[in-house]
Amino acid sequence: MLNTMAGKQLTRCQIKKIIRSERKVMKALCYSAKLVAGYHAKRNPDLAKRYATASSKISGARATLRLIDDIPMIQYALEYGLGENEPDRVMAVLGVTANIVDLLYYPIEKVCWLAEHKIVDVKNADRWDNVNSIFWVLSVYLNLMRTMRNFALNQEKLSCNPKLSEIDATALAKHRLELLSIARISLDFVHAVSTLPGGYLWGGKLSTFQVGAIGTLSAGLGIYQIFAKRRLNK
Repeated sequence: MLNTMAGKQLTRCQIKKIIRSERKVMKALCYSAKLVAGYHAKRNPDLAKRYATASSKISGARATLRLIDDIPMIQYALEYGLGENEPDRVMAVLGVTANIVDLLYYPIEKVCWLAEHKIVDVKNADRWDNVNSIFWVLSVYLNLMRTMRNFALNQEKLSCNPKLSEIDATALAKHRLELLSIARISLDFVHAVSTLPGGYLWGGKLSTFQVGAIGTLSAGLGIYQIFAKRRLNK
């Protein structure tokens, strides 16, 4: 996609949006392949195996790309500070907590990646995987709480306005689009919890087909949001 922009000067923000779009597409491909693999698990085992391999390879590529996310995350956390620009204290607390969790989550994921590829010898690799899943669940949960809180605050502002005609149409559309964010992150939360060890909530209880369906739907919502926001910003 970046090649199609040759000859055009891109801003940093535009490059970030392109990278985000490409990662959403990779996520969609990964989980749609897993969905097909789960669907054909008993109907056509050979086909299911091929799609499972494709899903695994794409998942590995996504994990590798996340290895370079540390610097942007640290920069964001430093710029965010204590959430001075948030609309209320609850949003600030959730934001700071989410940043702390993410700053811990990324190095833990790297340890798991290094252990998986036999680059370093890690004792109790399964325990590291479990800790990684816990931090993933916490990260998604806090993101969901922030999104729901932000939606509630915006809804309160809209409800206090007696004249809907005075509300900016673009702002109203973005507010309604936030409902998709809540749905998408909720799906991600269901998926994240399913990676927990058995006995914790619904950890380990979702089938390959169910995980594929949840991930595909989440990715689809994410891609739709990207294009919807682009239309609103024109």
